[in-house]
Amino acid sequence: MTKKILLFIGLLFLPFLGTAQIDGEDEVYLSGDRIEAKFRGGGLDKFDEFVNNVFDYRKVTKEGTMIAAFTIDVEGNVTGIKIVQMLDVESAKEMIRVLKLCPKWEPAKRGGKPISIEIKYPMNFRRK
Repeated sequence: MTKKILLFIGLLFLPFLGTAQIDGEDEVYLSGDRIEAKFRGGGLDKFDEFVNNVFDYRKVTKEGTMIAAFTIDVEGNVTGIKIVQMLDVESAKEMIRVLKLCPKWEPAKRGGKPISIEIKYPMNFRRK
C-alpha cells in the first residue's frame, strides 16, 4: 500500500520537475551565461543619457508612453527599428531619427560569442 502511494505521488509530481525551467521567465543556457549588450561601457542608463541629449522634445505633442523596438546585431549595430506604441507621427519620426544616429553598442554575448538581441525602449512624456 505504501509503495503505491509513493508511486502515485511520484507520478503526480514528475511532470512538474520536467517543466520547471521551461515555464520560468529566466532562460537557461547550457553553453554559457548571457551577457547583456552595453552602450558606451554601461547599460540602458548610458543609452538614456544619449537619447536625452539627442532627442528633440519639441516634436512631442501628446502625453503618454511611446515604445520603440530595435535590434542590436552581432556587430553592435542598431537595426530593425520600429515604433511599437506611438503617440503621434512627429515624435515617432524623431525617435527613429535618434536611433539611426545611435553609435555602435557592444553586442550581447552567450557562451562568449556575440548574439543579436531585441530591445524594447519605452519613453514617457508628461507636460510640465
